[in-house]
Amino acid sequence: MINIDVDHQLSAVERRFGSRVLPAGEARVVTVSQTYDAELADVWEACTNAERIPRWFLPITGDLRPGGKFQLEGNASGTIESCDPPNSFTTTWENGGEVSWIELTLVAEAPERTRLQLEHVAHVDDEMAAQFGPGAIGIGWDMAMVGLALHLTTDEAVDPAAGVAWAGSPEGREFIRGSSERWYAANVAAGTPAEEARAAADRVTAAYTAEPPADPSAEPPA
Repeated sequence: MINIDVDHQLSAVERRFGSRVLPAGEARVVTVSQTYDAELADVWEACTNAERIPRWFLPITGDLRPGGKFQLEGNASGTIESCDPPNSFTTTWENGGEVSWIELTLVAEAPERTRLQLEHVAHVDDEMAAQFGPGAIGIGWDMAMVGLALHLTTDEAVDPAAGVAWAGSPEGREFIRGSSERWYAANVAAGTPAEEARAAADRVTAAYTAEPPADPSAEPPA
C-alpha cells in the first residue's frame, strides 16, 4: 500500500512553465524540481540504473549509454543524447509519433540532500496547450516524483499495481487535483489569461480523474 503525505509532497515540488526557442521553432518547457534526503550518487543511480528505474517509475529496456535507445514499458521511447555522471543527462522523449526532450540535472545541496530538476521540452502545440495546459505533462511528472520520493525514502520498490490503485483512490485523486491546481498557477504565472488557464486545468483534471469538468452555466445544487 502506498503511504504518502499528499500536502507535503505537493508542497515539496517546485513547478514552472515557460518557453524556449529551438532551431526548429518555439518550444514549451515544463519544469519540476524537488530536493530529496539522499546522496547525489544514490539519486543518480535511481534515475539511470535499469534495475532501479522500474522500482519507482516503469520497466525499461534498451541501452542507457549515450547514443543508446530505450523503451519504457507502455510509455515513451527515446535516445540518450548526452550524459555527465552524476550530474545530468538529456534524452529524446518519443511517444505517439511526437518527439520532445528530457533534461535531468542533479545538484548536491548537502552530503545527504540532492536536488533533482527535470525539464520536459516540447514544440509548441497551441491547440493542445489551450485545451489542457502544462498539467497535461506536469501531472504525470508529479506522479513520477511521488514514486521516486517513496523509493528513496524506503529503499523499496513501488508496486505498479499499487500505484495505479493509489491514483484511483480518494487520496490519489486529491493529489491529482492538487497538482492540477498548482499547474494552473504556473500557467497563469507564465502569462496565460486566468480564465483560459482555469478552463485548461479543469479539463486536464477531468482527464486524469475521469470526472466531468464543471459546467459554469449549471445551476448550483439546492
